[in-house]
Amino acid sequence: MEFGVTVGDSIDRVEATASAGAFDFAEFGLGETADLSAAVDGDRLDAARAGHDLDLAVHLPFKQVVATPVPEINDAIVDFQERLLAWAGERGARKAVLHATQRNPHDTDLRETFADQLARIVAAGERHGVEVVVENVGHQAKGLQLSVLADIADDVDAPVCFDVGHAYVEDGNEGVDRFLGACADRVSHLHVHDVRGRGDTHMPLGAGEVDFDILTERLGDFDGTVAVEVFSDDTALLRDSAGRIADVLGAEF
Repeated sequence: MEFGVTVGDSIDRVEATASAGAFDFAEFGLGETADLSAAVDGDRLDAARAGHDLDLAVHLPFKQVVATPVPEINDAIVDFQERLLAWAGERGARKAVLHATQRNPHDTDLRETFADQLARIVAAGERHGVEVVVENVGHQAKGLQLSVLADIADDVDAPVCFDVGHAYVEDGNEGVDRFLGACADRVSHLHVHDVRGRGDTHMPLGAGEVDFDILTERLGDFDGTVAVEVFSDDTALLRDSAGRIADVLGAEF
């Protein structure tokens, strides 16, 4: 099991994560840009990691939906994501997180299109040596519901990034338990942060209401990657959250 931290699109945070020496990887966010070569200093990103043997994961643009009713737009979405995956693969990224979104998540006729699009993007990642993991965002306006995502991921054999906090916001601890009961064997990557019922999220573990003991039961054999997604630059706080989730999963950090 490997532990990392999400850093948004900040190379400064990659450098701070590398210097801390506590984490195995950084998850770097690719913004909504048409030209990565201009938006991201790839040489600096590579140097920040290389000096500390820090692996890389990426988060694909979160505003870009996966599926629309328009075939030409869908083709362009896949082409766009493949270009980003090629860039990530060149930098040695091992995983890429993709939000499970479609233009209208309540349009049941569009779900087959989403499944086809997801399969195409997963295959594009494979061509560039990057595992695409689809993330649950059913609490967001364009996100597919947990139960729908579980079925589609199974249908197209797609690995999952399970965001525990997102699942709690969508459907409480019961939703966390139900999804993992149906889909635990598909989870390759975890996003962990705590949440309170009033809507506070991306908090340090232990500060909210998520029952992380559910993961002990449902993910007893988990051997994937875990990204701490706590919105803080406090390395000690991030390390504490990583240690807590390691304890939950019976691992060492």
